Amino acid sequence: MIGSIEGVVEFKDNPHVIINVNGVGYRILIPVNLSSKLEIGNKVKVFTHTHVREDILDLYGFAKLEDLKLFEYLISVSGVGPKTALGIFSIGSREEIVNAIIRADDGFFTGVPRLGKKNAQKIIIELKSKLGSIADLDLTGQNSKEHGEIMEALKTFGFTAFEIQKALKETKADGKTAEEKIKLALKYLGK
Repeated sequence: MIGSIEGVVEFKDNPHVIINVNGVGYRILIPVNLSSKLEIGNKVKVFTHTHVREDILDLYGFAKLEDLKLFEYLISVSGVGPKTALGIFSIGSREEIVNAIIRADDGFFTGVPRLGKKNAQKIIIELKSKLGSIADLDLTGQNSKEHGEIMEALKTFGFTAFEIQKALKETKADGKTAEEKIKLALKYLGK
C-alpha cells in the first residue's frame, strides 16, 4: 500500500496530522512525540502503515522505518490494534518499548489506555520470541553491511542482539574500524 509520504505539514490535531502532497492532504495518525516535533508549514517525511477495515482506511505514520517495523510487530499480537500500538509509542520511544519487552515490564504497557495486564503480558511473551529481529532494529544509528558483520561476529560469542546493540552504543565506537569496534564491544561485554 502506501509506504511513505513526503510533503508539507498543513494541520496538526493530536494524534492526527495532515500532510499536503501536491495538493492532496493525507490524514495520518502519529505518536504524540512525533506530533510535538512537527511544525505547520515544514516539510516532513513519514513511513506509513495502511490499516484497512471494512468501513475505514487509516494511515499510521512514523519518523523512522525502525519505528514502523516495531509498530507492525506490536499489531501482530492478537488483541493489540493499531490505536493501542500507537498509544504504546506515545508513552515511550522505540528503545524504551524494546527494553520493556526484554525486562518483561508489563507495568510499562499497562499505562496505555485500552491495554490491560493480560494483553501487556501477551505482548511480552509473543514479541520476546521475535526479539532477535526487533533488537536488530537500528538502535545505534548505524545501518550498514559493516554493522551486520559486527553483529554476526559478536553473536558467535553467544551475545544476544540486544546486548551487542547496547555495547556498540555505550562504547561510542564511531569512526573506528570494524575490528576496533568488535574489540571495544568485547571489552564492554566482559570477554
